[in-house]
Amino acid sequence: MALEHAILVSLSERAGAGLDLTRRFDRSIGYFWTATHQQIYRVLGRMESDGWVVSTAVAQSGRPDKRVYEVTEAGRAELRRWLGEPLLRESHRSDLAVKLRAASYGDRAALLREVAALRAEHATRLAGYEQMAATQYPHPDELEGADLDHYLVLRGGVRMEEFWVEWLGEYLDAHGATEVPTGSTTTEER
Repeated sequence: MALEHAILVSLSERAGAGLDLTRRFDRSIGYFWTATHQQIYRVLGRMESDGWVVSTAVAQSGRPDKRVYEVTEAGRAELRRWLGEPLLRESHRSDLAVKLRAASYGDRAALLREVAALRAEHATRLAGYEQMAATQYPHPDELEGADLDHYLVLRGGVRMEEFWVEWLGEYLDAHGATEVPTGSTTTEER
């Protein structure tokens, strides 16, 4: 999937400025597809040149005008075309799995620190997803259409994070390392 398609999905849900899209990527779409502020603006410019989106200048009090983007008919056609493409199959490559398999040949303690930090990151993400589900979708059995689609994607995220927390916890438990050892790093610290 190209960033263009993730942006088309977001703008199909609601028109917005580049900053709005950045916030949406930080809060929802970004859990499954990440993009920087600069990438979003660069791609929006290309999408506008291609006729997939159109922007309108909106005046702001005491600030420069902002550009609000909407999907055009050409953009909706591209989104329909993309949705009709066969799905790319997930790769069966995992650096983590290979490292876990090779742990006996190197510094297992360092790897266990990384696994513990990774498990903590997944546990944090899981808690966030569960909170989103509870607050945004308190009655999932009443959902339909786009709301049901959004909820089911969120449920997929919950289930993936549950898998990671459980599997990484199993690995740590098997090696007697259930807590994050001191001196460990997280992705944000690297």
